[in-house]
Amino acid sequence: MSIDRVVASLPARHKPALDRLIEWLRIPSISTDPRHAPDCRRAAEWAAGQLREAGFRAELRETGSKAKPGHPIVWATGGPAGGPHILFYGHYDVQPPDPLELWESPPFEPVVRAAEGPGDVPQQRVVARGAVDDKGQVATFLEALRAWKDAAGGVPVRVSVLLEGEEESGSANLEQYLREHSAELKQAHVCVISDTGMLGRGRPAITYGVRGLCYMEAVLHGPNQDLHSGLWGGRCPNPANEIVKVLAQLWDADRRVTLPGFYDRVRELSPGERQAWSRLAYNQTEALAKIGLSPAADVGEKGYSAVEREWARPTAEINGIYGGYTQTGAKTVIPAKAGAKVSFRLVADQDPGEVARAFRAWLDQRTPPGCRWEVHDHSGGFPGTVATESPFLQAAARAVQQAAGVSPSLIKSGGSIPVVGMLKGMLGLDSIMVGFGLDDDRVHSPNEKFEIPCFHLGIATHARLLDEMAKLKM
Repeated sequence: MSIDRVVASLPARHKPALDRLIEWLRIPSISTDPRHAPDCRRAAEWAAGQLREAGFRAELRETGSKAKPGHPIVWATGGPAGGPHILFYGHYDVQPPDPLELWESPPFEPVVRAAEGPGDVPQQRVVARGAVDDKGQVATFLEALRAWKDAAGGVPVRVSVLLEGEEESGSANLEQYLREHSAELKQAHVCVISDTGMLGRGRPAITYGVRGLCYMEAVLHGPNQDLHSGLWGGRCPNPANEIVKVLAQLWDADRRVTLPGFYDRVRELSPGERQAWSRLAYNQTEALAKIGLSPAADVGEKGYSAVEREWARPTAEINGIYGGYTQTGAKTVIPAKAGAKVSFRLVADQDPGEVARAFRAWLDQRTPPGCRWEVHDHSGGFPGTVATESPFLQAAARAVQQAAGVSPSLIKSGGSIPVVGMLKGMLGLDSIMVGFGLDDDRVHSPNEKFEIPCFHLGIATHARLLDEMAKLKM
């Protein structure tokens, strides 16, 4: 069988695959820094070249406008028509490496080193910015595509690949791209994403849901100038005082969000999900200790465990608050304005637009006397959840089990991946997230790493996933 030839070829491919990843990691494709625009294009061209070598038709597609160009999208297609059509998504851009002084080696000079440490037996890893987020994980399916080309003449199923260059800077042009190419993208039956993680070494997982996001900024305006607090304190509203009093009303005594209708669309946890998640043996006390907190800090919406609160319940968080004098020393003023940035993490089937409107109305109803609100909607995205009985998810689970020798856990993520919500909301396309990162990979931090066994597992999993998808009847 073709899959047997492909799998048999993988061990001999380990070193050249790692060499190719290291070559890609050397390109400082920092999407948020305009000075690195040429590097982003170079990283995109590198990926397109790899896809061509794997037998795909690959091209760079421009984004943005002439006045404000974006980073290009890599688009590639290949494989036979007639069966399932798989869309692979990933991103080639990376976070800035700062602070540089905390790196043990230069962030864009990848090194392979052995890890030291007791307990969970850390393995050899490649250390570089983008190692796990997301070049290393994208490379797992690029290498699987190449293995099928070399060992079997080509992939057994129709495949499209979309690699974005702006994921780490807000995906500013992705929605427009998806809209303009919707007819082409709707030909796919499911999207597969490798930008998530496992439960631990030897504990593979498939993420079948991520939360959405509604990110707002509220500015409360009072007097037309900063005022002397001795002369004006107690005589007029203080925006800093008033905004904290308003925002404190966002939660009730059970830590539930108080926006009217906020929970109306929330898809409740099924008994099966609660039972499955309870078997994951997640230790909240240990997790809290890692961030310097005691067991007493296990707080959140009443009636739900920590895992349930992260994966299946919506939240509201103040991400930043400002106003008045905040520099060194004292300055006794009543500020003219005060503001806060507030994010709502959303779950299926909440709508970020509805939540934004509800928050604006909620603020209006609580406008302090003599003040006015200025509200900004910074970003948003729909949650995405795929049914666990989906034949595509089941095919992915079989592929993981075959590659890892153990069945994957089915989990959700408390974070948000913009493309998941966009694909679901705009195209009706479900996403299955098969990731190979670990919680100590230092994503977005100095000394980011991707462990070599995780890299190999990713390649083997995607090679088998293509075979399992090809077996499905459409």
